[in-house]
Amino acid sequence: MTKTLLLGAMALAVGTFAFRFAGPLLRSRVKVSPRTIRLLEIASVVLLTALAVTTLLPTGSGRFGWALPAGVLVAAGLAWRRAPLLVVILAAAVVTAGLRALGVH
Repeated sequence: MTKTLLLGAMALAVGTFAFRFAGPLLRSRVKVSPRTIRLLEIASVVLLTALAVTTLLPTGSGRFGWALPAGVLVAAGLAWRRAPLLVVILAAAVVTAGLRALGVH
């Protein structure tokens, strides 16, 4: 089992490095249309929005309150205003933790 796990991790590492090096190596050979670039930009926004929305939904048997959605909304607002990622993450964590500390679950 350990050998299989190690081989799997090595295969993932090699694949990751291959993808990382393929971009600069193939940049001059592969032409991407402006329409495809625009669709990829839209897809990334849709994907991040879906991720934010699923964060708002309750999971497991935990209680669902207003602290988590408030933190996500703060993060979404800061991200919309193009705040640095670290600021977005820390602000969301502080708002969520602060509300929970005040008894808002």
